[in-house]
Amino acid sequence: MSQKKTILVLASTYPRWETDHEPRFIHELCKRLTVQFNVIALVPDADQADPSSFFENVEVIRYRYAPKVLQTLVNNGGIVNNLKTYAWKWLLVPSFLIGQYYTAHQILKSRKVDLIHAHWLIPQGWIAKNLSRKFNVPFLVTSHGGDLYGLRGEILNQVKKQVAQSASGMTVVSSAMEHYLEAKQIKPKQLKVIPMGIDLQNRFIRNESIIRKQNELLFVGRLVPKKGVNFLIDAFAILIKKYPDLKLKIVGFGPEESKLKAQANKLNLNHSIEFKGALPQEKLPELYQTTSIFVAPFIRADNGDQEGLPVALMEAIGCGCPIVVGQVDGIEDLLGNEMHNITINPKNINEINQAIINILENPQEALARSIRIRNNTISFIDWENVAKKYSQLIQENIKD
Repeated sequence: MSQKKTILVLASTYPRWETDHEPRFIHELCKRLTVQFNVIALVPDADQADPSSFFENVEVIRYRYAPKVLQTLVNNGGIVNNLKTYAWKWLLVPSFLIGQYYTAHQILKSRKVDLIHAHWLIPQGWIAKNLSRKFNVPFLVTSHGGDLYGLRGEILNQVKKQVAQSASGMTVVSSAMEHYLEAKQIKPKQLKVIPMGIDLQNRFIRNESIIRKQNELLFVGRLVPKKGVNFLIDAFAILIKKYPDLKLKIVGFGPEESKLKAQANKLNLNHSIEFKGALPQEKLPELYQTTSIFVAPFIRADNGDQEGLPVALMEAIGCGCPIVVGQVDGIEDLLGNEMHNITINPKNINEINQAIINILENPQEALARSIRIRNNTISFIDWENVAKKYSQLIQENIKD
């Protein structure tokens, strides 16, 4: 039996400990890739993070880039939003880049690595591009949306183009991102549309024994501008006049949290809106399975940042939850022919409310639609299928 090949994964977003509320989609992919490969995940350290060690068969190596308590560039909102919200965090950028580059260099120098997989074009893709050339190791790059849409400017656009076209292969999480690359004349050697996945077999499933509430809206996600939660709160303030018993649960964290709470307070909605903060993954399915409607008012933020293919939306779909979603590029990959029934312009308050009312007044029709959407997306977003596609792509690009 041949020895497993080794891949080095470069990422910024990664669980700091087992029950961390930070997005874990990269770890979920790494974990599944360990069936076929030895996987080393090089990720930034953070305050109270677990030490470097094996986590579910993935060798996680954390690099230091500042004193422990100051290692806050990545978490609670992501790099781009943290830099926008806290100007002082720009001081962390040089050591963040140097720390990742140096540690990856040391790994490649001391270990036999067969391929580098970089998540996000910048900075991980840029680091992978330079190390790939230095060590003659192929690299793949995955863009998740924010890096492609949100990091703008002539220099950054050139860096993104160089990374994409230098990679052995590139993946994007939606067909809209593929079209965006074409429009920008960025031409990777090999391009695949492969989303991040959802566990549709064991975790995010329909539970027919649970009766859905009749008066609850749910939002799950990072509290950042591109999620459009401020528009949802404004819409809710009007909607509650028609449905006084209606409740809104907001699950998530991020730099917009205090601003959104102040908005709810100003509109006298504290008795109807519950900010639940971040919740671990195991608590999310029940929320999706019991709420009346999952509302995801995604927008294109002022800095150009927008969703690639939202994980929370995929989770809600997996649980058969009725949904209302902002019409941003890429959503059609999930919604297909049902898209016109449930997508809205979140900046139009009346449009949000009319979509919600349609579901509240026709719950059986909405549930039937949600089942159709789930059935149509299983082959696209189920983790087992996603991992197989990545395994095949990695194997194709590893040098013999």
